[in-house]
Amino acid sequence: MKKLIMLAAACVALGSTTAAIAAGDATAGKAKSALCMACHNPDGNSINPTYPKLAGQGADYLLKQLQELKSGVRVNPIMLGMTAALTPQDMEDLSAYFASQQIARGAADPALAPAGEALFRGGNLTSGVSACTACHGVAGAGNPVAKFPALAGQHAQYIEIQLKAFRAMERANDAGQMMRGVAAKLTDPEIKAVASYLQGL
Repeated sequence: MKKLIMLAAACVALGSTTAAIAAGDATAGKAKSALCMACHNPDGNSINPTYPKLAGQGADYLLKQLQELKSGVRVNPIMLGMTAALTPQDMEDLSAYFASQQIARGAADPALAPAGEALFRGGNLTSGVSACTACHGVAGAGNPVAKFPALAGQHAQYIEIQLKAFRAMERANDAGQMMRGVAAKLTDPEIKAVASYLQGL
């Protein structure tokens, strides 16, 4: 319980810090987004469930991911190549454009949703898993100031891939190793359940 309180406090503290707002131009970003369309679709709602939906995501979060994919801090060979030629302004413009789009909601598996909702809202006190709402909000809308992503409506398969990457320490661009710490305690069934719930949230 103490760890849960400490994690929630850390999330609040990070959320209250002043962050630079992406100074991107959404109109310019739309013109530059042709490179992104093959995987993420013109409006940022990818059809392939292994690729993230970018639509409606926080601009600062998107900018952070692009910067870290370009630098190699977040390891993804495909995106390393895609971001190689992007300038800082390109990344700000693309982030602003996709943030301005509306995410297309999915549906949760009715068999998994109750367990997923319980984990999302209450965590798992037995294993020490914190409630996802502490950092991602009760509606899964994220925390734009802290650059915590919106999760509501995201592809379940993509969420599963990312949680397992955090658990395996293959993805390491989370502030203070927060996601690695949480994911390390998640079982495969818990990951599948919370991912499905979030897809339909």
